[in-house]
Amino acid sequence: MLMIQVLLGGITRLTGSGLSITEWAPIMGAVPPLNHTQWEHAFHLYQQTPQYRLINGDFSLGDFKFIFFWEWFHRLWARLIGVVFLAGFVIFLLQRRFNSFMVRPMIILFLLGALQGLIGWVMVKSGLVGDNTSVNPVKLTIHFMAAMVLICYTFWFALMLLVKPGQYTTAPALRRFTVLIICLLCLQLVYGGFMAGLHAALSAHTWPDINGMAVPDTLFRQSPAWSNFVQNPIMVQFIHRGLAYLLALLILWWWIRALRTAGSPLFRQTRWLPILAVFLQVTLGVLTVVNSAVQIPLLLGVLHQFVAMLLLVILFGMLFLLRSR
Repeated sequence: MLMIQVLLGGITRLTGSGLSITEWAPIMGAVPPLNHTQWEHAFHLYQQTPQYRLINGDFSLGDFKFIFFWEWFHRLWARLIGVVFLAGFVIFLLQRRFNSFMVRPMIILFLLGALQGLIGWVMVKSGLVGDNTSVNPVKLTIHFMAAMVLICYTFWFALMLLVKPGQYTTAPALRRFTVLIICLLCLQLVYGGFMAGLHAALSAHTWPDINGMAVPDTLFRQSPAWSNFVQNPIMVQFIHRGLAYLLALLILWWWIRALRTAGSPLFRQTRWLPILAVFLQVTLGVLTVVNSAVQIPLLLGVLHQFVAMLLLVILFGMLFLLRSR
């Protein structure tokens, strides 16, 4: 459900739907407009936003209903996650299925989920002020990375319950190498968030060059210089591509080293997953960029995001199986 929620967020972003609901009503907001009057009111609120005034001024009520649906469904799914979590937690607690070790991580999971909802609203508010026609790229990235933390924490906790000690593999050096790769991947995900927030794929839709150049001459076109690393679409895409190549090479080397490691049966069965995921991810990234001449393709963009999540989860799984002693 968490991963589907992130994908719904990607669809919401790519369809430009994220600013269609201008109010945060955690409970009553679960009910969409039910009649024409309510739809007109919701549309009127959207018409006050910079996005409508500067970009979507020709929108009809039907156009508004389309973008409203994706943002509403994204928020509804978040509410459903909360309901599923709380219902399961209460039922299992009453049935005494939890031991003392399990309660604290469950509480942390709930708090992380609530924090994610708050971060999401702060992000949306950033696109409703001034002349902003989309959310702030940095706040979008924080929202995305908070979702990755929540997913990885959930997965790690599940592995603690599912994996037996005899399935671990002792390989200190390979474990340290895995930590390094995960750190680089997190940086790559941050730049993926910047790519999304800036719609940077539209700025350079050629490959392997970037608008005909190996090293673009507009990497430092903004001032101050540091802002290029966050706000310059060409610089952001240049870094995102470079990190992708580096990660692919490092994970290839990781796989070779993993093949030479006499690990547990579970490790041997799963050690091919990182190399498969990273090369699939690079392929999807290239396809997304070269097909973004007019707009970023929805299916490719969402698949690219999905495989990025899979790669992160897979590497966390490998890290869990690898032990220093």
